[in-house]
Amino acid sequence: MAEKALELSNVSVVKEGNRILDRVSLSIETGENVAIIGLNGSGKTTLLKLLRGEVYPYDDDTCEYFMRIFGQDHWNIFELRGKMGVVSMDLQNKFSPRTTVREVIGSGFFGSLDVFRGTTVDERMEELIRLRAQEMGIEGLLAREIAGLSLGEMRRALIARALITNPRMLILDEPMTGLDIVMKSKFRRMFDILIDSGVAIVMITHELTDIPLKINRVIMIRNGRIYADGKKEELLDDRHVSDLYGAPIKVESTDGIYRMHLI
Repeated sequence: MAEKALELSNVSVVKEGNRILDRVSLSIETGENVAIIGLNGSGKTTLLKLLRGEVYPYDDDTCEYFMRIFGQDHWNIFELRGKMGVVSMDLQNKFSPRTTVREVIGSGFFGSLDVFRGTTVDERMEELIRLRAQEMGIEGLLAREIAGLSLGEMRRALIARALITNPRMLILDEPMTGLDIVMKSKFRRMFDILIDSGVAIVMITHELTDIPLKINRVIMIRNGRIYADGKKEELLDDRHVSDLYGAPIKVESTDGIYRMHLI
């Protein structure tokens, strides 16, 4: 039986007495590409933090639960982060403006921000930093401080960082926030290329236009619960999206790219 990347059964997360996730059950196969969508505050990012070990399941005496990541009930958090690359706005804002692009990418080896203090970056690591930067089209920016980067360049640096350990899964948390329509199109194509290269992507977003062509499964989260889970072409319609967002919405698709607007 193939190992699953993620298995959750009746998992809840409680913060300050509020259930952010409420008895969530879902399964993601190894190598599967998924978009997790919903309103801001619906629980999408909390799900990411759960996977990263930043929050923990609520021990609910009234309901048996379990959580497995890559087939394991217990895991070393640092080993796990080597298997699961993450790109998020939250991470972006944690770096000092004087950090160089080289340091941002290289920090992925160590899972920290100030990586090069008390650590050794060997020749193999340096070569991988250059390779990932080249793949993202930012090889000419390695010596530049991130304060001078455009938003798109910074996101590319974070993607290179996330890929530096050859992770089994790449989690993208609202990766296109703040990008213009042209840059969003470029990023969608880049994510499709990564999927074709064998990188499994889980994208967390509230914008349908962010979803790459090669992602076929959509998981909808509403009020901390799974509202719907299925094929993109079956769920991204007026009825499901209107119910998800709690407003009358028209969904349109052009060449596999979905857009929505209020009616």
